[in-house]
Amino acid sequence: MKDGKRKNGSRVTLWELYLTKEIGIEFKACLYFFAFLFYYCVFRMIGGIFVADILHMTELIFTCYFIGYLQVYVLWNFDEAEHLGKKEWGAIILCTALYCGVSYLFKWFDRNLLATILFAAYILIVYVCVFLIYKSKRQIDDKRLNEDLRIFQSEHKK
Repeated sequence: MKDGKRKNGSRVTLWELYLTKEIGIEFKACLYFFAFLFYYCVFRMIGGIFVADILHMTELIFTCYFIGYLQVYVLWNFDEAEHLGKKEWGAIILCTALYCGVSYLFKWFDRNLLATILFAAYILIVYVCVFLIYKSKRQIDDKRLNEDLRIFQSEHKK
């Protein structure tokens, strides 16, 4: 379906393309939210606080959605790229800076500079892990499609 056509010859509609992007953004927002919420909760627990601030979680999820839209519609969906080149690393650093700026602005880590720097390092690790996950998923999907194609071709030779 690389050229936009389906088995029955119809093309993917704009609605379907839009919906696919929106589902991807939803997935990214949830993925990054839970990864960053984990860091936030560990930071709080280290400080002896065993509750999470609902306002911080709200700010975090809205930030994840905003940056998810930015990633998909402006920054070439860089975490799903084939490789991490200069352009992708630039986007990763930009998004990391945005997350850290928002975290500092809204005092997610009590404006603790060390916690914010460690958060930046954590974000970079998360981005690399997500990139590797998407890359592995593409390789698995390619194997499955090739296997399906092989089966289809062998069935139609009979």
